[in-house]
Amino acid sequence: MNHSITPVRSTPGASETTRTSGAREWGFVETLRGAMDQMNQLQGSAEDKVGALLEGGGMDVHSAMIAVEKADLSFELMMQVRNKIVQAYQEISRMQF
Repeated sequence: MNHSITPVRSTPGASETTRTSGAREWGFVETLRGAMDQMNQLQGSAEDKVGALLEGGGMDVHSAMIAVEKADLSFELMMQVRNKIVQAYQEISRMQF
């Protein structure tokens, strides 16, 4: 299972554009939603592995701890992204037009 987080791409103009190859390029909302889905998958995987460890289902402690740490780091990253979004919103709301 691939749990890498895709990079955020800034696109000029509309949030959804097409490349010359015809593939759909993700906008900010889709990228953020994808990252949140990956975070939820990591959290679910960690819960499953810890549950299997507690039930004695043959899960080793190391892989359970690695899954928990991956989920924790992913959550911390999403919290920092949320903080930056809130900070940007507050800065924009203070602007005078």
